[in-house]
Amino acid sequence: MKVARLAFLVLLVLASCGGTSHKYNYKKEFDPRQHEYVIGAGDGLTINVWQNADLSTGALVRPDGTITMPLVGDIKVAGRTPSQVRDEITKRISQYVKAEAAIVTVAVSAVASYRFTVTGNVTNPGSFQSQYYVSVADALAMAGGPTRFADTDNIEVVRQGGDGKMRRIPVSYDDIQTRKRPEANLILVTGDTVYVP
Repeated sequence: MKVARLAFLVLLVLASCGGTSHKYNYKKEFDPRQHEYVIGAGDGLTINVWQNADLSTGALVRPDGTITMPLVGDIKVAGRTPSQVRDEITKRISQYVKAEAAIVTVAVSAVASYRFTVTGNVTNPGSFQSQYYVSVADALAMAGGPTRFADTDNIEVVRQGGDGKMRRIPVSYDDIQTRKRPEANLILVTGDTVYVP
């Protein structure tokens, strides 16, 4: 009888213990909210050249990552920030316009390149697009949430690193929901895949 009670208590203690809590340093991950936006194919840009309406234009970034501007021609913009594009346009325009008049602003008017994938044991897996930055919890909600078969303690964010290699970042959805580790609720970057086993 004592052995049965002891076994029951051990099972009870094990059951009450939380799931996997990953010892991952989430703070080292790239947070796109802390950096200038990186332009991608499908994004819309508004380019203004001060006191020069003929050079000011709206442009849609083509699939090859370029836009076309009057007088300047084609400019590769995908993978660059608005500031980098502004500097490139200013340099090219200064060949035709006085340097002091070559004041350029570049703004992203429409975001279409921010895409990510949610796959595995979620209600509606697929590729998603958003006008705003999305966290892991937001992405799971957009995919209808984990199914009852999901292992929510062992979710992975698959992300391409700066070296071009794919990395797997462990995330416990339970830690996010219980606020045990809110920093695990990473903000996704374009191209991320959230995998729910």
